[in-house]
Amino acid sequence: MEKKRRRYSPQEKTAILREHLINKVPVSDICDRHGLHPTLFYQWQKVAFEGMPVLFESRQDAETSRLRRQNEMLQEKLANKDAVIAQITEEYVAAKKSLGEI
Repeated sequence: MEKKRRRYSPQEKTAILREHLINKVPVSDICDRHGLHPTLFYQWQKVAFEGMPVLFESRQDAETSRLRRQNEMLQEKLANKDAVIAQITEEYVAAKKSLGEI
């Protein structure tokens, strides 16, 4: 009779890896408790560590793009403000000229 393979969800794999990495439970104890072969545990650990840089990069990229958009928006506001100030100043000078004050 063949033994059925157990499929672990990503959440289960994370919980199992967390037992070792955070709670410092020995790999042999974890593997015995969950019926895992140690090489499978180490494969999961390798995949987790290889994928971690992507998590940090995407957060940084998201923050960078958010700040870039905010910067562009503020530059547009500043340009609009400068245009309004220039228009008001021009109208003010024109009004003073028409009144003969300049």
